[in-house]
Amino acid sequence: MTTKTDNYQLNSELILHDSSQTPLTLPTSTLSLTQENDQIIDCRLTFHVNLEVYQRIDTNALFNLKREIRGLLSAGKFKPSPDIQIEAILKPDLLPLLLENATNASEAATYLLNLSQEQSELISESHNEVQENSQSPYSLLSTESWLALSVKQQQESGEIGYRTFWSYLNPQTLSGEKLSSESLSESLTTFFKDLVSGSLNATTKELANETLDAISNLFKEIAQDTSESISLSPKSQQGEFSINNNSKFPSRLVTPIPQNYSNIPTLAREIIPEDNNSNSPIFQATIDFFIEDDWAFTKIKGELALNLAFEGENGRWNCYAKAREKQEQFVFYSICPINAPESKRLAIAEFITRANYGTIVGNFELDFSDGEIRYKTAIDVEGDRLTSALIKQLVYVNVTMMDRYLPGIRAVIEGDMSPEDAIAKIEQ
Repeated sequence: MTTKTDNYQLNSELILHDSSQTPLTLPTSTLSLTQENDQIIDCRLTFHVNLEVYQRIDTNALFNLKREIRGLLSAGKFKPSPDIQIEAILKPDLLPLLLENATNASEAATYLLNLSQEQSELISESHNEVQENSQSPYSLLSTESWLALSVKQQQESGEIGYRTFWSYLNPQTLSGEKLSSESLSESLTTFFKDLVSGSLNATTKELANETLDAISNLFKEIAQDTSESISLSPKSQQGEFSINNNSKFPSRLVTPIPQNYSNIPTLAREIIPEDNNSNSPIFQATIDFFIEDDWAFTKIKGELALNLAFEGENGRWNCYAKAREKQEQFVFYSICPINAPESKRLAIAEFITRANYGTIVGNFELDFSDGEIRYKTAIDVEGDRLTSALIKQLVYVNVTMMDRYLPGIRAVIEGDMSPEDAIAKIEQ
């Protein structure tokens, strides 16, 4: 068995579109085609984005980056610099569509760039969205057509980031060539073992079920899209299908994605231990609240903390919920989506001092070393217990304050408005 990868650095911007046809520009990206025994089995796109663009991807789950299928976030949090690297793989049902127009990475990259230019011109001329379907070439440019595999950032202290469930599947499995119950079970086993590894044995049954539902639903979507373009062949007795010659896909044999997911919950129950949070009541209360309140979140590896995202009227940003069990405290942070450059830090320090004056619940903070701005709310529950009602109050006061003052922060950092005028405009 011979496997090789053909890489090609795109020489210009690649413009993708999300489900609402909002453009997403990738300034630098690399396209890779993996071959096994001279057959192309997957197409991957690796690109870099700044923190603000990543927060858009994160909040809107672009590239199918649903929080339910993410692994643990390792070693801290993402910072404004350097750029964040994302690797994504093309959905297997769309690979034949790409291979109709390319035989290597260079041709595939050129084809996508040409499509990107054509789509932008069509949208500009018609002032309307370009209609897409599963067999349209423009579907290759949809963020929904790609599955994020990993998100990474190289910091001075080392690499941080996380993998998604899709990265646990080998290329043959994800491409549909060798997808079986055994390979799926093996991938699920490894994924869930990593998910509940270390000190984070607080995975609840509700979270596990959400993860399983997300995985099953995406497989079913892929299977449904694929089934629209395949018909039974004489080899169907062996469980194989061939592409319908009337479709836009090349004629070749593929193995259908399994339709029976009834064994997945059973498998998960065998892998995931019973909740054991008698020593982490604050963290358990935190998880319970965010599940009940329908927030998506990622647990941070090695910490009793959750990474979340919130979108208000004035922007979107990352949040962190942290349980300090020894101190019997709960802390919630909203991280401002922009950092204060060194030249603006004194002005921002004045801005948050003015904002904090008279504030009863919570306060703004500024890290002078890197310019990070955040809003903090916290509670000490020594001798008592943390309830969902208390968490809800702290969380929503927090995000409301960040949303209210974010335009003023932007005005001070990105414009020439003084801190005093910015506060006056907000609090008038």
